[in-house]
Amino acid sequence: MQQQETSAHPKAHLGFLGLCCGVGVSTLYLCQPLLPEMGATFGANDAAAGQIGVATQVGYALGMLTVTPLGDIRERRHTIQRMFALVAVALLLQACATSLPMLLVLSALSGFMACVTHLVLPIAPDLAAPEERGKAIGAVMTGLLSGVLLGRTFAGWIAEAASHMTHRVASWRVVFFVAAIISAALVPMIGRMMPKLPAKSNLTYPQAMRSLWDLVREEPLLRESCLIGGLGFGAFSAFWNTFAFVMDSHGIGAAITGTFGLVATAGALGATSWGKLADRKGARHVLSISVSLLCVAFLAMYLVERFADKAQAAGHLHIVPYLLALAFAVVWMDVGMQGMQIGNQARNFALRPEARARLNTVYMTAYFVGGSMASALSPLLWQHFGATGITALEFVVLALAIVRHVTGKPIAAVADMTAPDAAPYTVAE
Repeated sequence: MQQQETSAHPKAHLGFLGLCCGVGVSTLYLCQPLLPEMGATFGANDAAAGQIGVATQVGYALGMLTVTPLGDIRERRHTIQRMFALVAVALLLQACATSLPMLLVLSALSGFMACVTHLVLPIAPDLAAPEERGKAIGAVMTGLLSGVLLGRTFAGWIAEAASHMTHRVASWRVVFFVAAIISAALVPMIGRMMPKLPAKSNLTYPQAMRSLWDLVREEPLLRESCLIGGLGFGAFSAFWNTFAFVMDSHGIGAAITGTFGLVATAGALGATSWGKLADRKGARHVLSISVSLLCVAFLAMYLVERFADKAQAAGHLHIVPYLLALAFAVVWMDVGMQGMQIGNQARNFALRPEARARLNTVYMTAYFVGGSMASALSPLLWQHFGATGITALEFVVLALAIVRHVTGKPIAAVADMTAPDAAPYTVAE
């Protein structure tokens, strides 16, 4: 049975797409509140342990580049099912790693498989009417961004519970084992709840890969989004990849560290609002606001950390006020990051409807290359310069993003997200 693309398509599909995105992307962030414990297991210092998160992001970027073009040239439901099965296997192997080098390799493998998230995301505008595509992207991005943040909370809480239940198995191993079970459980659910989506292009895989360069060369707006997104995510990643070390320096463990992911989901609730704003005012308006919020949030976090360091050195750091102030800044950082992501994705998906998966491939590869580079630098800066070094990195990359944004294409030249597709897209149930 075939249906025309309309806003009447069941909204439950968008909710399930958001769930799949959230579970898939959470794979990347499970390690972040666990880095001190993972490093202790293998006798590694903070800088070496921090590379576990880098390996995961590098694997994800490689997966984005090589796997997600399949979203335009293959039926996606079966591809997504197979990828989630492989995510489960990779997480299980990660839980069994016996050395730091092995863990780095397996972290890269699980990151590679987790790129399934971006086979799912480009389905959202295909299931929405033209005038509601920004809203649809925002709805699915709510799930994705919740996974980014709640992955940390899940990891911190499971690790804390496991540490009280057994001392024979490192609690971080339990986290990856439980995550593997969750990914495996999604495989049959996808077959029942996700629509069958025919290929949108008759390109071969080599042709699809070659077309990525054509998209970069022919779409200046895509290049602008790639640079802004990669730099913004670099600042975001620098914060989260060292956050567990910052908390550990104040004697705060994985459970509270992970809970900050839950705090930041307050910002994820704004994803749909960003999408609606993009529909009404345009993506550049969204980007202007979101970059400003990021700057304010990172400045606030730096000031809070400086005050905490001085109070701790004087012996009178009050943990609860410190955590509350930091939580407030983290929420606004997340709100700003969501706005940047949704603004970029909304205008990217409007460029070429028949190439949405490949547009997403180019953008998200650049996005995670930026995140990986900042993640690789951040543990070294933390070890040698503390919070000052991390903040300097965040503001340098944000300054570059602002320069690129203000020198970007005029609003009148930006593609219209509400324009109808060149050809109707059908969804097979």
